[in-house]
Amino acid sequence: MLPVMPTFTRDEATISYEVHGEGPALVLFAPGGLRSASAIWARAPYSPITEFSSQFRVITMDQRNAGASRAPVTASDGWHSYTDDHLALLDELQIERCQLLGMCIGCTFTLGLIARAPERISAAVLQQPIGLDATNRPVFYELFDGWASELQQTRSDVSAEALAAFREQMFGGNALTYGVSREVVARCPVPLLVLRGNDVYHPAATSEEIARVAPQAELVTDWKTGEDLPKAIARVRAFLTDHAPSAR
Repeated sequence: MLPVMPTFTRDEATISYEVHGEGPALVLFAPGGLRSASAIWARAPYSPITEFSSQFRVITMDQRNAGASRAPVTASDGWHSYTDDHLALLDELQIERCQLLGMCIGCTFTLGLIARAPERISAAVLQQPIGLDATNRPVFYELFDGWASELQQTRSDVSAEALAAFREQMFGGNALTYGVSREVVARCPVPLLVLRGNDVYHPAATSEEIARVAPQAELVTDWKTGEDLPKAIARVRAFLTDHAPSAR
């Protein structure tokens, strides 16, 4: 039997999370598209839970309607719904200031939270951010549709009409990372460490553009395999150590 994760509620949403270790707060947003959940870190090139919980208070979460978290789906939902959850998590755990580490869709969540509450974030790591290019919108629609189909199999309260509107809110726009525009990235007030993507979901051009336009950004071009991986983990650790908030 899997261990029961702690939860908190926000409106009609119930959000599950985990806390590992002690120290300055480091909040993780997992990869996996709309299936983004704590367990997916075990399938990433490395686990930041394992690597950093000896030095930081590492907080992970299951996003709404992923893993053990549950929330309604309405036609007005979008990226802002996730940001609301993220702020509620910080409030639930009484985290005044923290660092963020996101991977894949978690990078968009990260940039969205920085844009909403910059005073609460001291720095952030973006690992292979998703991004819009000339050809990849259909693959994000396909990912959404697969998640939506699974959700509807167990949720009679989720309508096709609400899902269609939600789909467009998430992946129908023209923002750099689908949820965050180039202009917002250019105003990012905190240091960023960007680990470059290299596939259809995580275009290299997106990582490079974030690193180019953000005022305080560093790009790591190769990181996922071979000798590059331990070097990248060491760089992430040093970056987080350098920018750890004094407040919890």
